[in-house]
Amino acid sequence: MRFFEAQTLYAVTLVVTISIEIVAAEPVSSGWSKLPSLPNDEGFAGMFAGTSNGALIVAGGANIPKDKWSDVFQKVWHDTIFVLDTPNGKWKSEFRLPRPRGYGLAISANNSLMCFGGSDATRHYSDSFCLEWVDGRIITKPLPSLPIPCANTCGALVQRIVYIAGGIEMPPSTTAMHNFWSLDLDAKELAWKELPTWPGPERMLAVAGASHDAFYLFSGTSLSSNSAQKPVRTYLRDAYRYKSNEGWTRISDLPRSAVAAPSPAASIGSKLIVYSGDDGVNVAFNPINAHPGFPRDGLVYDVASDSWTVQDNGPFSRATASTVVWQNDYVVPSGEVRPRVRTPEVWSLPLNPLQ
Repeated sequence: MRFFEAQTLYAVTLVVTISIEIVAAEPVSSGWSKLPSLPNDEGFAGMFAGTSNGALIVAGGANIPKDKWSDVFQKVWHDTIFVLDTPNGKWKSEFRLPRPRGYGLAISANNSLMCFGGSDATRHYSDSFCLEWVDGRIITKPLPSLPIPCANTCGALVQRIVYIAGGIEMPPSTTAMHNFWSLDLDAKELAWKELPTWPGPERMLAVAGASHDAFYLFSGTSLSSNSAQKPVRTYLRDAYRYKSNEGWTRISDLPRSAVAAPSPAASIGSKLIVYSGDDGVNVAFNPINAHPGFPRDGLVYDVASDSWTVQDNGPFSRATASTVVWQNDYVVPSGEVRPRVRTPEVWSLPLNPLQ
């Protein structure tokens, strides 16, 4: 499965369940502002993003640097590591990942960016590593491998435990994963645990969230195969909460699907924001080079009342982007604005309580 590239989207089912140059920060509507763009004209989807010792780090990902609109095109995975010391600084880009990699899970912890799993042009990976910014250089250290190869997953850090949910094991898979793993960062020996999974369909490209002592799982897409053994997506709107002492609870469905929305969701006060993502409405849009882009609204989940509201349209659309908290801002670096089109833009939102 090649994410939003149209030639692999052979069919789609939309599930509906009723319930409810470098510039300095530039103010824009809805509280969002721009950080310096990445020094790359194309931008990337599926980047790892995190922090280490006060610096913002984004790395890897994939783009389509040549003809995007022909029936046959080439997606290229990258190994560049970009580092930004200050919000008004300039990106450093002389660092490299161990290999080109993208579409894995990124978690910031232990003064490092932890990178779990992911993919390249030919395979998915289970091996994991962390990137640490020390004295102007990147130090790479190994982490425990995932139980099996996994890309297009989602995850979040709840207190000191990393949770990872869903994904896809191999590029040609026609079934998404129904996995839920945890990694206790305070354990004497780091090792993944397999936990009971959510009481709903398997999925990939879901959105994770963390609020207090709970992990949240929003939307995503399940997969099946058609008569030609090609993957078929079913866009999901269901959502779940996990607490270690309670297990899984189904919560209110999202107002719309938000496949591959920036993840983890923004946590502001008692609310989680699922921003943009693909709702599936325009998945068969033709011609694809005129696709209007993904939705620009924010879906705001109130943890206390188990209810959703929809924010007005924001200044950008985005999918397949990792998110990170940096300088007390929620940062969304690069990602896709519409099928086959990435952006080097980096946006940030102050983590002030919503009214």
